[in-house]
Amino acid sequence: MSAESASSAEPAPGVPHTWLEDAYALFVGTVQLSLGLVLLKAAGLATGGVGGISLVLNYLTGLPVGLFYTVLTLPLLALTLRAMSWPFIVKTVIVTLGLFAMTAIAAQTIDIGWISRPVAALAGGSIIGMGALALARHGAGSGGSGAIVLWLYRTRGWNAGRTQMLIDGCVLLFSLVVLDVTRVLWSLLGVMATGGILYVWHRPGRYTGY
Repeated sequence: MSAESASSAEPAPGVPHTWLEDAYALFVGTVQLSLGLVLLKAAGLATGGVGGISLVLNYLTGLPVGLFYTVLTLPLLALTLRAMSWPFIVKTVIVTLGLFAMTAIAAQTIDIGWISRPVAALAGGSIIGMGALALARHGAGSGGSGAIVLWLYRTRGWNAGRTQMLIDGCVLLFSLVVLDVTRVLWSLLGVMATGGILYVWHRPGRYTGY
């Protein structure tokens, strides 16, 4: 193999995203998170992390999902200030406030009469996973639980995947206060769909930008 062909086979160095690309990614990721939550809510399902707790509290009280998402996420972010960078904190706050606004808008502009639970679980979970992926690629978190997972990984060395699974499992158990077992099992399918997206695409060596 010639030196020229060998050099062309080498992966290109990472190219930083511009601020405009970051802004667009935060917008798209927030839209996807919001849409995923809308689909799950329409089927009466939950999910993992702060989003799941927010859905459960919405079922219990009728108050907006985005309100609970914001109220839960911001204090959790405050706990991670010393371990996480300021750009990460600022971007995640923007995403959190954006999700609050978008879910409020969705409540006034989207009316889903009926959606089957398997479709809501797979589509909603996958869309949330793609949103979380877009945010992660651009240095933002998708919620307070994700920030806590990263904080525990950086400060305590806890495995991020197992920690997230533990948190999601606890949230699904908590959802039993308002959901029946069948809906919790469909919610578990949604959590697996979200995790599958992140497992396949959010892996070292598969993305050269940062």
